[in-house]
Amino acid sequence: MKITVFGIGYVGLVQAAVLADAGHQVCCVDVDAQKIEKLKQGSIPIYEPGLTPLVKEHYEAGLLHFTTDAAEGVKFGEVQFIAVGTPPDEDGSADLKYVLAVANTIATHMDDYKIVVDKSTVPVGTADKVANTIAATLAARDAVIASAAKQSSAGTQPFAVVSNPEFLKEGAAVADCMSPDRIVIGIRPGDDEEHITKVMRELYAPFNRNHDRMIFMDARSAELTKYAANCMLATKISFMNEMANIAEQVGADIENVRKGIGSDTRIGYQFIYPGAGYGGSCFPKDVQALIRTADGIGYNSQILKAVEAVNYRQKEKLFGYLNHYFNNDLAGKTIALWGLSFKPKTDDMREASSRALMEALWSVGANVQAYDPEAMEECQRIYGSRDDLHLMGTKEATLKGADALVICTEWPNFRAPDFDLIKSQLSNPVIVDGRNLFDPQVMQGKGIAYYAIGRGLSVEPKI
Repeated sequence: MKITVFGIGYVGLVQAAVLADAGHQVCCVDVDAQKIEKLKQGSIPIYEPGLTPLVKEHYEAGLLHFTTDAAEGVKFGEVQFIAVGTPPDEDGSADLKYVLAVANTIATHMDDYKIVVDKSTVPVGTADKVANTIAATLAARDAVIASAAKQSSAGTQPFAVVSNPEFLKEGAAVADCMSPDRIVIGIRPGDDEEHITKVMRELYAPFNRNHDRMIFMDARSAELTKYAANCMLATKISFMNEMANIAEQVGADIENVRKGIGSDTRIGYQFIYPGAGYGGSCFPKDVQALIRTADGIGYNSQILKAVEAVNYRQKEKLFGYLNHYFNNDLAGKTIALWGLSFKPKTDDMREASSRALMEALWSVGANVQAYDPEAMEECQRIYGSRDDLHLMGTKEATLKGADALVICTEWPNFRAPDFDLIKSQLSNPVIVDGRNLFDPQVMQGKGIAYYAIGRGLSVEPKI
């Protein structure tokens, strides 16, 4: 099939590359001319395992095409993916200006039937807004477009709008796209369900072979499904962080609690690891957006607001441990920081716990020596050059002259460090572990003061 993808960011590029890998021809459209030129040269704008070779291979094979020419993209495919960003507005709601701009662009240039697929994460009702935008632009053009759709209760239409949310995990996006847990297709009432179903089944056939992963529903349910999924996962994280905070007060070890509740198959072990708060491009934004959606209809979403509040508070924990250890005197101290990205296998620092920690340290006059396997350039881009931030070439280099070590991201090469080296290099033998990588008893045996989330010296029984 011939497919067009508008918006060659994280979601759009991964989706385009995987569709090309399945044998589809994909035209990738983006307004950023510099990004398009770099992609043609084999330079990938994001770090995602497995993505670079996939893009290079299929661009060279002619299955991937990159352009800034919107008219070319619209003409190319019957299926038009919208995968542009939906950044949070000032009030936290999702900003749809880029989505609706693409809808207008498609309507401006289309001369035959199109299925427009919302791949971006969008609030409930967006498919209808996209359809209204397309219809209004076509009317303004006074366009007469032959429809490939069959006669439906709403009459013959020259387009359909489908909600097809993505469920990708950063760091595993290529694998998730190739082997999805589910493929949700939301169809608007009145659009030609039979034709849309046929086309979308053909599109996703290469990823739907072992068993039927496709779930068809109405568009509004599909839009809510995306938000509900991310908010449920965020809720599990905040719940476990709340339990870790309680564990610290009552003298319990949250790791034992995690094992005890995770063994219950109704709960399971996924997303019940306490830490320094969730971040990235999805959970914070999607929780906020669903809260604003609920507020907009007059519903007080108490659970979601609590999830968000716990997460904001959790990002203050690492600074709090340091402040406690140094008796509220961090001015002039140098803190070694391992991990900048919000999670391993990505260079994404959006809403990362490292940012909250560094900014808190800088506010009291402390210095940071940081290392991350992938996010150093991103950190430099965000913060620029400053005297109180030193990006080091190795994790060991961060230790020299530092007063303490903080672990913000659970990269695999942080899991088995040389503790004797850590102890010898630090001015104070203290580790603040935001990801609970080590055993408190082992750290005690090595003479290292160890603060973790609901473990180690963080636990101070009050009852």
